[in-house]
Amino acid sequence: MSFFNKRTKTGKDGLSVDTMTNGARLIAAAEPKSPVAEQFRTVRTNIDFAAVAKGEIKTLLISSALPSEGKSTITSNLAVVYAQQGKKVLLVDADLRRPTAAATFDLKRNSAGLTNYLGDNQKDIVDVIQHTAMENLDIITSGPIPPNPAELLGSGRMTDLVTKLKAAYDLVIFDVPPFLMVTDAQVLMAKMDGVAIVVSGGKTNKGALKRTNEILQIAEAPLLGFIYNDKNRKKKGNSGYGYGYGYGYGYGYGDTKSN
Repeated sequence: MSFFNKRTKTGKDGLSVDTMTNGARLIAAAEPKSPVAEQFRTVRTNIDFAAVAKGEIKTLLISSALPSEGKSTITSNLAVVYAQQGKKVLLVDADLRRPTAAATFDLKRNSAGLTNYLGDNQKDIVDVIQHTAMENLDIITSGPIPPNPAELLGSGRMTDLVTKLKAAYDLVIFDVPPFLMVTDAQVLMAKMDGVAIVVSGGKTNKGALKRTNEILQIAEAPLLGFIYNDKNRKKKGNSGYGYGYGYGYGYGYGDTKSN
């Protein structure tokens, strides 16, 4: 498994490709007793509390307003801490534009992934689910990057897949592209039991959050809250990773720090 990104790389669009190339940081797996791993367990607990009010959450979509806000790192580590809890967990890399799960968990992306399944009616679910080295945690990687991601995610075959996965797993977590970049997250929201938005400390601005909030309200999304990712903050005793995570309910974006 890839626990650390070694250097910052950017693609032609100027966005970081670190997680695509090296994978997200699996701190919860590498150092499960660290303060940062404990923060992921706190996020897990608060999502479970939200489920008490909203009903059982078996499908969880995690996104952000803009790219490079840490959503894939948070999504992967949440999947790990839920699996460590003993739940049967499936992580679906539904970011069909900038996928990361294959690199994070050292799995094959192109041979059997989500796009392979959605584009081939003869494919069975078992053909695209890959087991990880971690007990209770399975992955569906993105597969080859398609020319029509939003259409695939909004298809009837995707709806059927979500239904089947809910019956097979205790929790299915979907990592999807940022809300303000493409419509992929919006077309998938209606199929979800819960939605959580990653907010990056010192980066996410109020304008981006306001627009994301508007999209969520119009879509009547099952919003659970936001996950605050202050990756630049260093705390004593956090093993030097500089991550801090929090969880908030509702549309409480007014207090979020702006750039």
